[in-house]
Amino acid sequence: MLKCWTSHAAYLDFLKSNVGRFQETDNRRINSFKASIKKLSSLNLDPLHTALLPYYSTTGRPAKHQSEIFRSFVLMLDQKETSVTNWHKKVDSDDVLSVLIGCQPGHAPPLGSYYDFIDRLWLRHTSIDRKNRKKLYSFIRKPCKKLEKNKKLPNKNFGVVAKIKHFFADERSFYNRPERLIQELFSLIAVVPSIELGLIDTNNLTVSGDGTCVHCNSSSRGVKVCDCRENGIYNCKCDRRFADPDAAWGWDSYLGRYFYGHTLYAFSYHNPKLAVDLPLVMRFVGANRHDSVSGIVALSELREITPQLPIKNVCFDSANDNYPTYELLKQWNILPFIDLNHDVGAKPSYPDNISVNDNGVPVCAAKYEMSYNGYCTNRSRIKWRCPFKCGKVEDCTCIAVCSPSSYGRVFYTKPDWDLRLFTPVPRGSKEFKETYKNRTSSERINNRILNHYNLHSMGIRGKKRFSFFSMIAGINIHLDARLKAVSA
Repeated sequence: MLKCWTSHAAYLDFLKSNVGRFQETDNRRINSFKASIKKLSSLNLDPLHTALLPYYSTTGRPAKHQSEIFRSFVLMLDQKETSVTNWHKKVDSDDVLSVLIGCQPGHAPPLGSYYDFIDRLWLRHTSIDRKNRKKLYSFIRKPCKKLEKNKKLPNKNFGVVAKIKHFFADERSFYNRPERLIQELFSLIAVVPSIELGLIDTNNLTVSGDGTCVHCNSSSRGVKVCDCRENGIYNCKCDRRFADPDAAWGWDSYLGRYFYGHTLYAFSYHNPKLAVDLPLVMRFVGANRHDSVSGIVALSELREITPQLPIKNVCFDSANDNYPTYELLKQWNILPFIDLNHDVGAKPSYPDNISVNDNGVPVCAAKYEMSYNGYCTNRSRIKWRCPFKCGKVEDCTCIAVCSPSSYGRVFYTKPDWDLRLFTPVPRGSKEFKETYKNRTSSERINNRILNHYNLHSMGIRGKKRFSFFSMIAGINIHLDARLKAVSA
C-alpha cells in the first residue's frame, strides 16, 4: 500500500527547518552539500505518487519512505557512491545525510527497502529473475574473429530491421517490456520538467541516438554444475549457470576488442545556449544486439513515452544506414541525418543522365559538386544549381557547353528515387553538417552516465540494476542542467 508519501512542499519545509539547525553546529559541512541541496530541492517527486499507485497493493501494511528512498538514490550517485550497502550505512549513521533525503535522524530506511524499491519498478516478477539465474545456458566462447579498430560488427540477422520496421509501422510497441515503468518515471520527473523549464526546445527538435559498451561485472564462463572435472575433463562445453543471463559477447569498436556485457542505447538532446546534453530515453540490450535494431526500437519508445516531444530531426551513425530505417522515419515525418555506410552500396534507382557522388550529390560535367539550392516541398524534390554560377568555384572549363542561361544548369533529385542516397537534407550541405554535429551529444551522455556518475564502477549485474541506476544518473544530469540554467 502506498499511503505514506511526503509531498515536495512538505519536504522543502522539513529541509529548511532541519538544515537551519545543523548550520548552527556544523556550518562548514552543510556548505559542502550546498549543490546537492539545490539539486534535491528542485527534484519534485509528487508526480511519482500517482504513477506508482497501480504497482502497490491496496491492502496491507503501508510502504514507508518511498519518496525518501528515491531521493536517497539520487543523492547517492551525486555523492559518487557506488555501493548501495555502503550508502545505507552512511545515511544510517550520518544525521546530515538522513535529513537531506527527508528522514529524521535515526529513522533512515532499512537496506532491504532499497532493493525492494528497485524490484518494484522492474515489471517482471523477482521469481522469474531467480529462476533465470538458476537455469542452465549454453557456454559461448569469446569470438575469435576480430575487426579493425573503430569498425563495428555487421548485423548477422539479415532482414530483422525490416521486420521491426513493419512492426512499428502498424503502430505497435513492446509494451510488456520490464523496463517500461523505469522509462516512464524518468520521462515524468526528468524529461517533462526540462521541457516545461525550457531546457529542451521543442521547436525544430533534433535528437541523437547512439550505443555504448557496458562491461559486465560477472564471469563470462559461468558456474559449472556438471561432473566433468571429477572425471578429469577440464575444458568441457556443458551447460552452466550465469549470474547475468542477459549479458553477451559484443565488439568494442573503440578499444578494438571483444567485451562481455550489455549495450546502453540512449537518445539525447543538445541545448546549444547552455552547452548541456540531456538524456531522453535509455535502453539496455545485449552486447550482441546491433545498433540498427536498438536505434529504431529506442526511438519508438521515446515517441511512445514522451509524446510531448515533436521530433523533427534524428541523428544516427552509419550503423543505422539502411532502407527500413529511412522508410520508417519517412512515415513518422522525421528527417534523417545518418552517416553513410559505404559498405552497404546503393540502388541504381536514379536516372542515367545524372551522376552522383558517394554522398548523393549530383556532379556536373566538370566533375564539380552541384550547389544545394533548397528543397521544393510542393514537388518533393531537391534543387541543385551550377556551382560556378553560385560562386562556389572560381573557374569552369565546361561553362560554354553546359548551359547558356545566366542562372546556370539546374538538376533535381527526388528522395523517392532512393531514400537512403537522396535525403531531404543532402549530405555534405551546410544544414546537414550543422545538424549532424548534435550526434556527439549522445556520446557525451553515455560518457557521463558510465564515468561521471560511475555506472561502470558499480558492482552490479543484470538489466534490472543497470536500467535503474542509469535512470538515476540521467535524473542527476537533468538536475545539473537546471542548476546551470539558474546560475546562467
